[in-house]
Amino acid sequence: MSGVQHLTVGEDESGGRLDRWFKRHFPRVPHGRVEKMLRKGEIRVDGGRAKAATRLEAGQSVRIPPMPDAAAPPRDRKPEVSEADAEFIRSCVIYRDDHVIALDKPAGLASQGGSGQTRHVDGLAAALKFGREDAPRLIHRLDKDTSGVLILARTPKSAHALGEAFRSKAARKTYWAAVAGVPSPRQGTIRYGLVKAPGAKGEKMLCLHPDEVAGRQGAKRAVTDYAVVDSAGKRASWVAMRPITGRTHQLRAHVAEIGSPIAGDGKYGGSGQTNEGSGWGAGLGGGLSRKLHLHARELILPHPEGRGRMLSFTAPLPEHMARTWEMMGWDPSGPDEDPFEELA
Repeated sequence: MSGVQHLTVGEDESGGRLDRWFKRHFPRVPHGRVEKMLRKGEIRVDGGRAKAATRLEAGQSVRIPPMPDAAAPPRDRKPEVSEADAEFIRSCVIYRDDHVIALDKPAGLASQGGSGQTRHVDGLAAALKFGREDAPRLIHRLDKDTSGVLILARTPKSAHALGEAFRSKAARKTYWAAVAGVPSPRQGTIRYGLVKAPGAKGEKMLCLHPDEVAGRQGAKRAVTDYAVVDSAGKRASWVAMRPITGRTHQLRAHVAEIGSPIAGDGKYGGSGQTNEGSGWGAGLGGGLSRKLHLHARELILPHPEGRGRMLSFTAPLPEHMARTWEMMGWDPSGPDEDPFEELA
């Protein structure tokens, strides 16, 4: 049994939650026990009581009550990620500094575990320590079959700052998609609310008229700006989208609701979907890939260290979408002008 300890919060730990800080220092202590020690006032910050969600600041002193020696982290831990998986996830890195890691997540790789997912970014993050003691932490998510820019924070302070950038809408995300038909009008804002579909196999969302959101339990408002960048007659179009809110399956459900489901999206408008374009729905035919054609193309956000510096990340189209762009005669380098300029 160890005695009372007083640990000082480090500079790179500033802004992190107390419970997460404790878990990093004492990984073998169950979360339930940490909560109990907090309720009893055994864990204190600068001599005062604290809660699990208390945000720590550099230099603060955290009181740790006596605990069994078994609570200490094991000295010799087996490798958490295989060599092949480590090489794979490191190959996805498109930017790294002391605070941030940006990945170009491939389609087919889940962001986090759940629903039988055993291989995911969160689990592979241990291979992205690059000399640090702790693995970086996901700040947001992309659907398993959506490719593109994904951000991780390397310190609790950075995680707090980056999370706040997403919550305050200071982060600007742009997605590219190939959709069936051509949305009309060619530029606009979709404001349908979203609610989980009852009895659906797996996760699926239903769209609601904005006026229905307040009266529907579990419904949330959702807003997406979109703009048609190019089209192949009435058969299909290249659409850029900017989610103003960040709801589950928001982009996929929104464009399907206006009659132009994303190519390869069997969940929101399979091959039998009828629309004013070609009527081919998610299966555009013509030899095109049936993989989901949704890509997180660009992300712009403030650097977590502040000082007015902005970070801008761009991910190239995945192979299956690049082939579609070539077949449709679309320029994968992107439009010359901002397609959202008029909406702004």
